Amino acid sequence: MSKRLVISSLAAAAAVAAGTVVFVSSADAAVPAKPEISGATAHYTRTAGGSASLTFSATVADNSGVKSLRVLAWPASSGLAPTAGEMREVEEATCKATSATASECTYTVKSSAKEAAALPEGVWHVSALATARDHNTTFAPQAATFTVKH
Repeated sequence: MSKRLVISSLAAAAAVAAGTVVFVSSADAAVPAKPEISGATAHYTRTAGGSASLTFSATVADNSGVKSLRVLAWPASSGLAPTAGEMREVEEATCKATSATASECTYTVKSSAKEAAALPEGVWHVSALATARDHNTTFAPQAATFTVKH
């Protein structure tokens, strides 16, 4: 079974965002005993008016099913190093089951022009915490990156 881990998200001025995903690449592959995150994408966009949005989408899989996916985006320049425990307090992506063991998760954050202008420019990291129905977790401290440009 091949797996990919790619996660991305956005944060408003406080650097909070969401989403993560796991994807099992073949139908006959063994379902993971701990949550897995893969196939994730993040799109940060700015409008002509200066507002911005971050949309994160991913797939999460676990043999007991998927309970939640939590995501935090933070500027690399901040030196922040979130822990799995801290991730339990951030926002959740919306997850929809695609099978008994996998879910597609999506999170969108929108910010005003003022909030977007206050975001630090440059590379941002995304941390993600996937939780299964049996309460097993998988923490990816730097699951993905994206770039904020003004």
